[in-house]
Amino acid sequence: MIVPEYWAEAKLRERINGSQVTIKRFGWSDESEAAAQAHADERAKEAMARAQCGEKVRRIDHKVAYNGAEGLPIREEIIEKHGDVVITRNTYGALCLNTPDVLFADIDLDTSPPGTLIRAVLIALLTGGAVAAYWYQSWWILLVFAILGMSLTAVISKFLHHLYVRIKGGAEERALGVIEDYANKHPQSHLRLYRTPMGFRVLAMHKTFEPGSEEATQLLHELNADPLYVRMCTNQHCFRARVSPKPWRIGMGRLGPRPGVWPIRSERMSARARWVKNYNKLADAFSACRFVRTLGSGSTIMKTREVQSLHDQMSRADANLKLA
Repeated sequence: MIVPEYWAEAKLRERINGSQVTIKRFGWSDESEAAAQAHADERAKEAMARAQCGEKVRRIDHKVAYNGAEGLPIREEIIEKHGDVVITRNTYGALCLNTPDVLFADIDLDTSPPGTLIRAVLIALLTGGAVAAYWYQSWWILLVFAILGMSLTAVISKFLHHLYVRIKGGAEERALGVIEDYANKHPQSHLRLYRTPMGFRVLAMHKTFEPGSEEATQLLHELNADPLYVRMCTNQHCFRARVSPKPWRIGMGRLGPRPGVWPIRSERMSARARWVKNYNKLADAFSACRFVRTLGSGSTIMKTREVQSLHDQMSRADANLKLA
């Protein structure tokens, strides 16, 4: 896991086969801006050399907070460091705990109909329209069904999915069942369970994990963790948990001034500081998650206990506050 303190950018222009080619690369360092600039220069030169050899090279590094797909580390303001655990402020202003080996998984409740159901409903409506149009020899009927399909597919799919989830015990019970099944199948595991605004959070206490490893990925998949989060863990070589409220859930807009990708220009820091001050005042009345119970063996190691203590303190998991 790398969350650099300093960032810089390098730009090179060369003519290759009669065309002007511009390469932009970011560099990073925990030591100094000069070291970050040297790293950026080195990466730009290496990319240009590959382009000159005829290799297809990405022209720019995209300035976004998470860019593991392009080999870039997490690009957020570092707020605190606790050993190898780094607390950062993300692009919309919430605090996030980043750890290289203590596994977190957020599981959102199953409320949206799957794509297969949406497609099935649309096909059923269009098929019904085609049959009716053929039977009555009227293409107007097919047109009506096509219009109904475009306007009602989402509504019908949502209703059917909601009905199915209720028959199965509800979204919350289904998510809990998945987590409990994992704990029962792996009796050596120890999972701490938290309630979040959108579902549950699981913290593995019995051992550490390597992000992107087969073992970690399998656990995350078995818990039905967000696929995007699973990819982020692999690309950024870390696990991550939000430990302060999302601003729009406490009556604020996103972190300003926007865009909030770190680092920002010095003249915008005072406005950012004002936003953070207001955010902190409002955030005091909320928790990012609430501790529910433990599942499994109860075994722990020192590393997971340390991260759990920090997580619970920062997220206010033991406070009886509204979740945000």
